[in-house]
Amino acid sequence: MLKLDGRNLLRLLLALALAWLGYLHFRAPWQGLDSRLGDILLRQEAQGRTPPGDIVLIDIDQNSLDNPEMLDLAGNWPWPRAIHGELLNTLAQQKPQAIIFDLIFSEPDRFRLESDRMFEAALRHYPAYLPLVVTEGEPSRLADLPALIGARASATANPDAGLPLLAPKALSPDVWRTGLINFLQDDDGVGRRYWLRYPHQGWTLPSLPARVAVDLGFDLPPGPDLHLHFYGSPFEHISYGWLFLESLKQSPRGIPDLQDKIVIIGAAAPGLHDLRPTPLSATTPGPGILATALANLLRQDYLRPVSPLASLALGGGLILALAWATHRQISPLRQGSWLLLATALALLFAWKLLGHNLLWQPFSTLLTAWLFFAICALGAYLRERLQKEHTVQMFGRFLDPRVVQAVTEGNVLATAQEGSSREITVLFSDIRGFTTLSETRPPEEIVRLLNRYFDTQVQAIFEESGTLDKFIGDAIMAFWGAPMTSDLHALQAVRAALKMEKQLEAFKLEQGEPGLHFDIGIGIHTGPAVVGFLGAAQRLDYTAIGDTVNLASRIEGLTKGVARVLVSEATRDACLTRSPNEFVFIDHGEAKVKGRERPVRLFEPRSSS
Repeated sequence: MLKLDGRNLLRLLLALALAWLGYLHFRAPWQGLDSRLGDILLRQEAQGRTPPGDIVLIDIDQNSLDNPEMLDLAGNWPWPRAIHGELLNTLAQQKPQAIIFDLIFSEPDRFRLESDRMFEAALRHYPAYLPLVVTEGEPSRLADLPALIGARASATANPDAGLPLLAPKALSPDVWRTGLINFLQDDDGVGRRYWLRYPHQGWTLPSLPARVAVDLGFDLPPGPDLHLHFYGSPFEHISYGWLFLESLKQSPRGIPDLQDKIVIIGAAAPGLHDLRPTPLSATTPGPGILATALANLLRQDYLRPVSPLASLALGGGLILALAWATHRQISPLRQGSWLLLATALALLFAWKLLGHNLLWQPFSTLLTAWLFFAICALGAYLRERLQKEHTVQMFGRFLDPRVVQAVTEGNVLATAQEGSSREITVLFSDIRGFTTLSETRPPEEIVRLLNRYFDTQVQAIFEESGTLDKFIGDAIMAFWGAPMTSDLHALQAVRAALKMEKQLEAFKLEQGEPGLHFDIGIGIHTGPAVVGFLGAAQRLDYTAIGDTVNLASRIEGLTKGVARVLVSEATRDACLTRSPNEFVFIDHGEAKVKGRERPVRLFEPRSSS
């Protein structure tokens, strides 16, 4: 069975992240997220885009509907279609490239049939484009539609295929130069594309912008739809009511020149309900969307989607880099900074690509990278926390809690587990007269005295940042210089020894008559030793071994009848080097030590203050 350690867990997360990237590539579950965030970039980029001046919108706006003169002439909306015919005659005199009606003429005006005929006559004389809408209801057989609609059948088309269509049935089919204006919305209801060719059972119906573009000699891109590239500035607008009324005057004034322009006539008043959600606004007028699609085709500046492989490559690169950094235990803060920079660069690049008519939406890929980073960062935090807890558990028995906090930083535990040779100062302390005391006192009293004594002595050791190695019966072993490296280890050991003397005097007074029999001897030596966790797998102790340890123990044995504290010449020299005026050392001469050929010179330290 696979052991799920940190490395294997990282591999599992990496495999899952890469698999998710592949799923994003093939199934696009976060397409809505990409689109929504892409809208933000698109709006920003659109601010610098100006629509072409050869497309003009004639708006049936609120002013047109409320104008008293228009009310007198045409009445309330819907107006008689003869009004559109008269405007068509006026516009045609200026010879525009094309005139497009973005208005539905699906039902005859039964109370003004003559008005419909007048509009139809104008369309025969000045052909204009009319809208077609796929709707709900009874389908019309596509093979039976007038040729002007432009339906095309492929070799595999169903000859009986039908679609419910909202066609300009108020007019004769011989003026049906139509194209679809169906609103093409994404799953979130926002329109970001426009139909080029509406497919149905092997048949295709052209959209109105596509029909106009082809008739004007422009090529269409492949595919059924067009990714719209919106403009931040509005198209040129003319109020329908003002233009119509001005055209009735003998000397019209202010009518703009529409020669060689494309004119779109459509509803812009809010009450006419031709408003649609787009990346620019939740209430974009339908004629403006049609104008954008047509302008994109004429300028060839519609958006071309970048291959999804670009996002896949970006996500794979980021995730592999994060996995490598996590494996190398690079700090999450640094990883987050790198990822933030990469994200900013990717977004900037995506925004710049829009200026070259390229649509790249790496947002779900970037989100995947951030989620992977968050999981790895959480794992690193938990790993570090567990490591600190393990370090505290391992060192808490030997060190002052304040020192343990410092030990948890860095790789102190790893170094301790491996073991290392370093210069340290070792202290041995033993009780004098303990055997006599234990023979005259009850065991429980002896235990109480010893525990209280050890409390006071260990406190002195911890106050000087010492490492408590072990208790050996009534003896104490401690050392300085490990696990935390310090150049002051000899000074700290001597300070601790003098504090232990003071603590002993206070302890003796505290205990009264039983404490009178207590005395101690302390031996200190400075030198190299091997320090680390030693023992069996079931029981490890952090300890020091070597000749330095043995000599410190021997010096403690030489204190009897000489002094409570004796230090070696090496310890004295180390103290004088670091702080020459802190202690006074009384020379007690040389002494023969068991196991060593050369004698050891011993000194008694005393505080200089």
